[in-house]
Amino acid sequence: MSDNILEVRHLSTKFFTRSGQINAADDVSFNIVRGSTLALVGESGSGKSVTSLSIMRLVSPPGRITAGEIVFDGTDLLKLSDEQMRRIRGRDVAMIFQDPMTSLNPVYTVGDQICEGIQLHERISRKQAWPRAIEMMTRVKIPDAAKRARDYPHQLSGGMRQRVMIAMALSCKPKLLIADEPTTALDVTIQAEILDLLRGLRVDFDLSMLLITHDLGVVAETADRVAVMYAGRIVEESPVREVFYSPKHPYTEGLLRSVPKLSEEGLKVRRLQTIEGTVPNLLHLPEGCTFASRCEYVIDECTIKPIPLLSVNEEHRARCIRFDEVGNEIAKTRVHKDA
Repeated sequence: MSDNILEVRHLSTKFFTRSGQINAADDVSFNIVRGSTLALVGESGSGKSVTSLSIMRLVSPPGRITAGEIVFDGTDLLKLSDEQMRRIRGRDVAMIFQDPMTSLNPVYTVGDQICEGIQLHERISRKQAWPRAIEMMTRVKIPDAAKRARDYPHQLSGGMRQRVMIAMALSCKPKLLIADEPTTALDVTIQAEILDLLRGLRVDFDLSMLLITHDLGVVAETADRVAVMYAGRIVEESPVREVFYSPKHPYTEGLLRSVPKLSEEGLKVRRLQTIEGTVPNLLHLPEGCTFASRCEYVIDECTIKPIPLLSVNEEHRARCIRFDEVGNEIAKTRVHKDA
């Protein structure tokens, strides 16, 4: 048995529009080791959610997966029939979406909606599924679960609705959980509670997890490895600690610089740094590095042909032909700031 629960190999997902072809996920490859969490990071429109929907085979027209393999627990999901995929989706691979209010059905109680998934995959009656639904709501720390199970989504707070979504996702004890921006719609204190809950459930259920986020703070607290996406491509992948302390791609460094920080005095907020320029049009991507027009380290060679993911070491890859120089400059800059 492989150490990897999921292997995404050269995945390409395109959207065929009247204006042209959009490469939303372009030659994306990564692995998730059993029992670990990989964070997929990037700004809005970078291709994170399209990648997660591709894994679940939930991409709708005009989108279509055009190439690659998605190997889950030894099985290529792209070779399965729609019926075979439906049996895996929700049972072996589950997903939590950004906004639980749009994911939950407003005319059914939350308990009934959890029961529905259990009944679908385990072929049992609602009467048999109901105690499991209550148990799962209790596991995700919803108080007075037996009573709240009879509530409708609009009767619950945002945090409680997200807990219901987590209970629903874990009700059939999946091997892999995909969490797409699970805390985006919540306030800061509730975000912390949900992240703490997910960390605990990962251990309790022996879960592997793909976490989709743009929040580097969430990555630092939750993930083991991180893959950074830009314009549909992974530009850097490494263990979390290494990407925070020794990033090798200019875009990753730009993301880290743009996180608000307190000054040494702890009172003044430093001026927020930004990444100059704009993301390239996905309909007309440049020939070379997609980040070249915004990069302070750019040289002519960067603009000639696509840049492959290069190995920095056994666990670290970066899509930058100057990753050594970038790393050295970043280190010098940090030493200068610390001084």
